Amino acid sequence: MQEKPTSFSIKHWSDDDKPREKLVNKGKSVLSDAELIAILIGSGSRNESAVELSKRILASVNNNLNELGKLSIKQLMQFKGIGEAKAVTIAAALEVGRRRRGEDAVKITKISSSRDAFELLHSAMGELPHEEFWIVYLNNANSVLQLSQLSKGGLTGTLVDIRIVMKQALELGAVALILAHNHPSGTLKPSAADKQITQKLKLGAEALDIKVLDHLIITQKDYFSFADEGVL
Repeated sequence: MQEKPTSFSIKHWSDDDKPREKLVNKGKSVLSDAELIAILIGSGSRNESAVELSKRILASVNNNLNELGKLSIKQLMQFKGIGEAKAVTIAAALEVGRRRRGEDAVKITKISSSRDAFELLHSAMGELPHEEFWIVYLNNANSVLQLSQLSKGGLTGTLVDIRIVMKQALELGAVALILAHNHPSGTLKPSAADKQITQKLKLGAEALDIKVLDHLIITQKDYFSFADEGVL
């Protein structure tokens, strides 16, 4: 006699194991990433609970929410049990999280360390699939005057126009700059081109009595500071 398939529906779980009830009764911080995503998608399939499906999705991106946020709607829909509506819900939730981090970064108005600069720039650059080069313009109190994107799509000497950078600095009354670019590959090691561009901008700034305080290489989770590492 064939056994009936085991029910994977969350409604049959105890309250302590149900993600929604767990969040209400114990708070959102106790839920795992998989449980939070399970709440978003609501249900799995006949043979897989929403939590198990969420674990499988997370495993495909090495349990990295930043990587999950990069998946397109079509890529999410490749998982059995994820239709367009669920894929859109996941993508929207992760975008809300990204924008929330961006709002936290806006609160940073004064740079006191490389960590401050990283927090200010990470939401704009950390998850990009291509390279961008940015300049942070500062006054004599190290307060942020403006953030400006200098180049997009790659990092070569030909894309860095010192005249544009210095013209903007003079117009803003900036006395110091922080340079920053991202490495989509995740590597934190500066290349020869990175070092060359840093020196090029540093020498150009010095001619106008403007200091280059740092150059950050930013990845999804971390950063490299030229100043902290003594290579500025």
